Amino acid sequence: MGVLYDFAAHAVRRIYDARISGGPVLDSAQLFPEAQRFIAAWPQLRLEALQVAERLQSVPRFHELMASQADISANDGRDWRLFVLKAYGAEIRKNMTACPQLAALLAATPDVLSASLSFLAPHKHIPCHRGPFRGVLRYQLGLSVPAAVDGRPAAVLRLSDEEHRIGNGEALLWDDTFPHEVWNRSDEVRIALLLDVRRRGMPFDMTVLSRVLIGAVGTTVRWTGQRQA
Repeated sequence: MGVLYDFAAHAVRRIYDARISGGPVLDSAQLFPEAQRFIAAWPQLRLEALQVAERLQSVPRFHELMASQADISANDGRDWRLFVLKAYGAEIRKNMTACPQLAALLAATPDVLSASLSFLAPHKHIPCHRGPFRGVLRYQLGLSVPAAVDGRPAAVLRLSDEEHRIGNGEALLWDDTFPHEVWNRSDEVRIALLLDVRRRGMPFDMTVLSRVLIGAVGTTVRWTGQRQA
């Protein structure tokens, strides 16, 4: 299954790479202006995330949600847990109810396709990997980020050979089809909000292809959820 996923992701990336240019870090003012709403609300979002963290053992690990991603989630015996509120348009109602402030922001921001609270265990390393296609962008907002001895955020995102440290209330919009890896170089859990955002301003054919892919994934998520209900 992992081999099939990798093959499909590689094929899709090649199509997008031929039609879309741009670097790994993107301008949120242009491509996701609603980002400021999430930044303004980050203290409230942090409180909601900390409440979820009180029952962290009930939050699934990433590879329990996507078995094909075990090589980056279950690689070192340390947890990467995701509290998913929305997945390609399919809402997880009980999780949305648990985070009313975040749920209200998501309801007002239809370009957000997926939303998760990401809990990275102390000293967890997520190995280098790439996302599947450029029709969706990753937005990351720091909610509870441990500090290193020098005062900088201890969690490090290495994106296309450049380090980024996204602290509390700080955010980054980036293209996760570029190679990236993450470390939590601290003794505390790092909490971040991860959003998958519909990419704006693409050529017409890529916009159509993105709608098809996003719709197909969303249908699969809904169908799987119905089977497991």
